[in-house]
This record gives sequence, C-alpha cells and structure tokens, in this order.
Amino acid sequence: MVATPKWRFEYNLNTLVILFGFAGGLIAWGATWERVNANQDSQANSIDRLDKRLTAAEVSLRQIDNHELRISAVEKQAAEAATSMKAVESTLNNLSSDMRLVREILQRLEDNGRSSSEIRR
Repeated sequence: MVATPKWRFEYNLNTLVILFGFAGGLIAWGATWERVNANQDSQANSIDRLDKRLTAAEVSLRQIDNHELRISAVEKQAAEAATSMKAVESTLNNLSSDMRLVREILQRLEDNGRSSSEIRR
C-alpha cells in the first residue's frame, strides 16, 4: 500500500505577494476614502460659499436690470420732454411774430387815427 503523504506547511511566494498586495490595496483604498471624506466638508463649505456669492450676484444683477429699465424710461421721458419743449418753443416763436404783427397793426391804426384827428382840427 501507498503511504499517505504528510501535510507540510510551505510558504508559496506568489500567495504571499498576492496577500500583501491585497492588504496594501485595502490600506490604500481606506486612506483614499478617508481623504475624500475629510475633504467633503471643506468642499461642501466652498460650494455653500459659492452659492451665496452667486445668489448675491443674481440679486445685484436684478437691481441693475431694474435700474436699466428705470433709466431707459427716464431717457424716453426726457426725449419726449425735449420734443415737447421744441414744440412749445416754435409755438412761442409763432406767437411772438404774431404779437409783433398785431403791434404793428395797432401802431398803424393809432397813426391813422391821429392823422385823421389832426386833419379835422
């Protein structure tokens, strides 16, 4: 009969390399996971800060848009006022020339009235 082989404990180099590699990979993965989690808080704070800045920028942008609308309305009113002032000015010029004409007519009438009263005397 054949004798059963005795079990011997031997170290296989490939098995050791694989086990140490797996353990090293787990340690590296754990360290990386810890760094990611540690930076998450600072990244969340940065995102919150940027969100607040963006909100403030949007508010000021809305105010600027509102001011632009108001300024354009004021510019439109100013242009309309300038047009109205030109119309008033031309009307006043026409009235001034009409007043001159009326004054001249009145002076002629007065002069004719004086000359006819001098002739009657």
